[in-house]
Amino acid sequence: MKILVTGGCGFVGTNISLYLNSRGFEIQSIDNLSRIGSKYNLELLKKNNIKNYKIDIYDYKKIKKLPKYDLIIDCCAEAAVEVSRKDIDKVINTNFIGTLNILKKIQKDNSKIIFLSTSRVFPISETNKVLKSKKIISKLQIKKLFSEKDIIEGPKTIYGLTKLSSEMLIEEFSYAFNLKYIINRCGVISGPLQFGKQDQGFLSLWVWKHIIKDKMKYIGYGGNGHQLRDVLHIDDLCELIFMQIKKFNKIYNKLFTVGGSKSSYTSLVELTKICEKITKNKIKFSKISKTSIYDIPYYVTNNNLATKTYNWRPKKNINKIVKDVFIWLTKNKKTLKKYF
Repeated sequence: MKILVTGGCGFVGTNISLYLNSRGFEIQSIDNLSRIGSKYNLELLKKNNIKNYKIDIYDYKKIKKLPKYDLIIDCCAEAAVEVSRKDIDKVINTNFIGTLNILKKIQKDNSKIIFLSTSRVFPISETNKVLKSKKIISKLQIKKLFSEKDIIEGPKTIYGLTKLSSEMLIEEFSYAFNLKYIINRCGVISGPLQFGKQDQGFLSLWVWKHIIKDKMKYIGYGGNGHQLRDVLHIDDLCELIFMQIKKFNKIYNKLFTVGGSKSSYTSLVELTKICEKITKNKIKFSKISKTSIYDIPYYVTNNNLATKTYNWRPKKNINKIVKDVFIWLTKNKKTLKKYF
């Protein structure tokens, strides 16, 4: 099977490409190499004989000239939610027009698509329901689990809107042109090859800051660090996608919420404690009470449908994720300094 991975030099795309390549699939990628770490990941693809086309996903003239593929895994995205407020055109072109171009390519070639969406399609108002005030002063309890059945109406960030719009566009193409698809709504994903930033890939950034003993900040909700998210190890996501590919002829046109679930979650304060234990370092934290309009205090995934459909569930918990990131960062510390 010949597979194209969009965003193939990003954190998720590189891991998926390497994972599927190791299992005998013929993998190619497209990536414009604009993101931090993409050139580092490009070298990993080259070492495994995976060709990358340096193309902007919103350039359809170039997309349509690519070879024919049996399957396209679309994980190309401008995923930083604050960027979506500051550079709307870039986010819409990458996340929505890019998916449109991929769908036109798939329609022309009679291919299939696995689309990686996001938990940010859920409205901010729903994630805020766990709060009694604008400050989180103590540990949050796991109550609500988000699933495919939850409402999606309401403001969600422009980033979330573009991903939800892409989901709907895929469904329309499926109805109009008999296109076969799978959509995975993913929460926070982490693991090796993630070049973390404050607004994206926070777990790897947390580990890195502990390794180099640099100060950090708890931002929002009073600055106490009690925001809670589940985290999925990239290896667990790759395993699910492998299962989906193997069963695509029987199971398709489905949408799944996918995340670490109750098996793997953390608050920022708890993540700090895990990092301290694994790195043997402590760093100083300051507090910023002000909360961005795009911040969310809580998100935990209900994986029941994916578990029922594929007998899949996350195997690696938050401690394992942090440890794997730590091993990768320390092993490659000299090379990675310039990327953080």
